[in-house]
Amino acid sequence: MYPNDDPDSPRPEEWDVHETHVNLDVVPTVSCSKCGQEWELAYELDELHAGNRAVEQFALDHHRHTGHFPDDVTPWIASCQHCPAEEQYLSERPAVRFARTHARHTRHTVALDAPESAGSDRIGPQDVSERRERD
Repeated sequence: MYPNDDPDSPRPEEWDVHETHVNLDVVPTVSCSKCGQEWELAYELDELHAGNRAVEQFALDHHRHTGHFPDDVTPWIASCQHCPAEEQYLSERPAVRFARTHARHTRHTVALDAPESAGSDRIGPQDVSERRERD
């Protein structure tokens, strides 16, 4: 018996994993006015098992294959001010990580543009430098 378990509940080896089904009555859709199309994301959910990230996965794939994002998707843009390095992300965390990592390794300043933002944040080598004291 498992501690703190109800003695009448089934043990894990008795669970019927096929008994629980997720009912997705509404499959998310994404549209692109540039392409003049709309897609249901059943493939991303069923075949790619993208789950909550199905829209993000579709948007990244769409950009990779067409050069533009679908409607209502605006990326974070991290662009180096010294070399051609530029990356686009759909959330802040990976964009900031790219900017900080690039600045740390190259000592370049990276402009970070948030979706629907009027200006850029700048991340430079001074923002990511490590200070080590020598023994």
